[in-house]
Amino acid sequence: MKPFLIATASAALLAACGGQAGQAQTSAAASGGAVETRPPNGKDQQPAFAGQTRAPERKANVAFDVTDYVTGISRPWGLAFLPDGGLLITERGGRLRHFKDGSLSEPVADVPDVDARDQGGLLGLAIDPKFADNGLVYLAFSEKDGGRNHAAVARGRLILNAGPPRLEGVQVIWRQTPSLASTKHYGGRLVFARDGTLFITGGERSITEGRMQAQRLDGTLGKVVRINADGSIPRDNPFVGRAGVKPEIFSIGHRNVLGAGINPKTGELWTVEHGTRGGDELNIVRAGKDYGWPTIAYGIEYMGGPITGGITQKAGMEQPVYYWDPVIAPGALAFYDSDVAPAWKGSVFITGLGPKYLARLTLDGDRVVGEERLLSEVGERLRDVVVGPDGALYVTTDSDRGRVLRVSPKR
Repeated sequence: MKPFLIATASAALLAACGGQAGQAQTSAAASGGAVETRPPNGKDQQPAFAGQTRAPERKANVAFDVTDYVTGISRPWGLAFLPDGGLLITERGGRLRHFKDGSLSEPVADVPDVDARDQGGLLGLAIDPKFADNGLVYLAFSEKDGGRNHAAVARGRLILNAGPPRLEGVQVIWRQTPSLASTKHYGGRLVFARDGTLFITGGERSITEGRMQAQRLDGTLGKVVRINADGSIPRDNPFVGRAGVKPEIFSIGHRNVLGAGINPKTGELWTVEHGTRGGDELNIVRAGKDYGWPTIAYGIEYMGGPITGGITQKAGMEQPVYYWDPVIAPGALAFYDSDVAPAWKGSVFITGLGPKYLARLTLDGDRVVGEERLLSEVGERLRDVVVGPDGALYVTTDSDRGRVLRVSPKR
């Protein structure tokens, strides 16, 4: 692990005060005006409730070091720690890597073939809750289907100690329907719930045909789905037994959900999804609920003009817990529940692919009451974030010369 040097005026000031220039950073305790000062794209839009957007800056006074933990990887998309402390990394181009004790493996063999064009490829991953017994790893990816494609999830047994690393007994356990001719908006985060069911976040594939299906129940575009670990359907899913409805659907009305995590206090699924020009959303995803896309949305179309009817609220459709306008282009989400940094405990960390920073949100129950922006000095798109067993944050940079950064709080 070599230090990642950050040459900034704040780092120089820290050094002058006895800190380590270029390594240590501090989020100083302070609260002020809204952390977001740029004008919104949805100029005439009003939030549904106070504090739904533009939270005040609230810093946590946590000093931390930033180091390169893994290098030599391309477009790292997803991270997952194994029980023994090893780290699995997906590279969007289609490679799965294992890292432990300073050593990066060759690509794991027998990973499913992926359609790695544009936003597609090998995406999120999850470790089976019973991994110590069954060795199962779950992978989300974009899969070709003739001239079309779709998101899919496969699982296989990870073999690390019998020759070159490989997956054994790989099976596709879920496929998004219908397939479309698009290279965008696959979603792709995998999260196990406390009850052992698997949440899969999806997208609506960006094109108009897919966008309009986010409100339909006969397909899984623009949905969060919930399945059992073997791909079967949980009997308590909200639409089970309804004719013509996909029984794996858990919630509808999503655009492109790229970040997801289980709130350690409540056990509920929280997600972040991409808006267009404005309207990136933080949501609490609940069974059978409709999150509005494309009927309601904050922000405007990429090309300008209102989204659908230009409305932001409608009866029967859920409001985001929080939204950003202008957007941060969220890549992933992680709850911090470690005692290593008490001032961070209970926070939500969200990576930014657009403005290139790590957002830390302070929560009061289900409400966002503060926002802090970290790692802007890195100057790169940030894709995934997870909390390691050591209480550090592990953050991937989204580039052909990608890295996993270790953000280690100082004790």
